[in-house]
Amino acid sequence: MSEAFRSAARLRSRGEFVAVQKGGRRVAGRFLTLLAQQNNHGCDRLGIIASRRVGNAVVRNRAKRRVREIFRRLPAGDGRSLDVVAIVRTEAAKAPFDAVSAEFQVALKKLRAAK
Repeated sequence: MSEAFRSAARLRSRGEFVAVQKGGRRVAGRFLTLLAQQNNHGCDRLGIIASRRVGNAVVRNRAKRRVREIFRRLPAGDGRSLDVVAIVRTEAAKAPFDAVSAEFQVALKKLRAAK
């Protein structure tokens, strides 16, 4: 993907988040829980949930920026585009970037493989 996190690559409305949460598949990890559902938009889209349990606003926003950066660095998908919702856990804010990135990529690979 490009360097910018375009609006076309975001889940924006509550309805989009709820649709993925109800109809998507889930993979839980130590730092993140990923939910994904196939879409017809032609590109992967990301939505991030970081509750107050993660930390104060500074910590939550840092965790969300890290997840966005991981998503931006991903190689192009296999032709199947997904809507992905990442639920950030408390440990993700303090964990090394490489560990969170590796977990995100493994979880996304599992979600892409599931059909």
